[in-house]
Amino acid sequence: MSFLEVKNLKTYFFTRWGTVKAVDGVSFCLNEGEALGLVGESGCGKSVTSLSILRLVPQPAGRIIGGQVLLQGEDLLQKSEKEMRRIRGARISMILQDPMSSLNPVFTIENQLGESLQIHRGLKGRGLWERAVEMLKMVRIASPEVCLKNWPHQLSGGMRQRVVAAIALSCEPHLLIADEPTTALDATIQVQFLRLLSELQRKTGLTLVFVTHDFGIVARMCNRVGVMYAGKIVEMADVRTIFDQPAHPYTQALMKAVPNIDEEEERLISIDGQPPPLHNLPPGCVFASRCSSVSSKCRYDEYPPTVELGNGHTVSCWKHV
Repeated sequence: MSFLEVKNLKTYFFTRWGTVKAVDGVSFCLNEGEALGLVGESGCGKSVTSLSILRLVPQPAGRIIGGQVLLQGEDLLQKSEKEMRRIRGARISMILQDPMSSLNPVFTIENQLGESLQIHRGLKGRGLWERAVEMLKMVRIASPEVCLKNWPHQLSGGMRQRVVAAIALSCEPHLLIADEPTTALDATIQVQFLRLLSELQRKTGLTLVFVTHDFGIVARMCNRVGVMYAGKIVEMADVRTIFDQPAHPYTQALMKAVPNIDEEEERLISIDGQPPPLHNLPPGCVFASRCSSVSSKCRYDEYPPTVELGNGHTVSCWKHV
């Protein structure tokens, strides 16, 4: 049995312009201790997929209308809100994109790190303080006793991101969802944070879902990759296969858009056009209008089925059907 299994997940937003199909039939499995990368352009549904797993879709516009999210065999979509509050932070945690907006500016680091420990571990007093200091040491923050007394604005971007990681890991969750956690960091701090996260995963056996648009991070952090486009996973494979043998035209285009430092290129390659509006998706393949290998079948037939190419490599493209 897979540690996490997402089956045909559908999350829609009901707006005045129409129904936005942000996540439209996403399925994937994740084994314990494994790291899965979700990649794709902005607006493809990566973050909404993550929020759907935690049942944190913005309401009332957003609703999970179908599918299953099985965590160790338990369907999270069937849980009550009270049950989900026990699961969030204790069994599943999430690191959001911007640490400054993740941390409350009117509370000290001690207040915010201690909250989850009080709720999920029942710690208080000296025990709470010692555990908070231990967590800050684990994420390599110097002088953790001083840091706990600070406010978020007194910390650098790298320190804030480490504090957010400490909060997410404080109750020893089984699953960590990292939603582009390095976006707000400069290149040097990014490398330090990714190295730290990788070490923590090896030490604790943490299962990781890493949301990003950076293939360099994917190569460093992940075992498998799901490529998302317009609310769907169009290709899924292990990291080496995605880099060496991408099968979907969208994945191929993304790989070509990554600069190669070993080759001289006068101009970077880009993907023509724009993703389709999610409230008015075209018939057939959603990538057809931007695809260099498009045929009439792609434009007018139904959406291509998912095809198994071997060794867990799946793709949704009429070229492989």
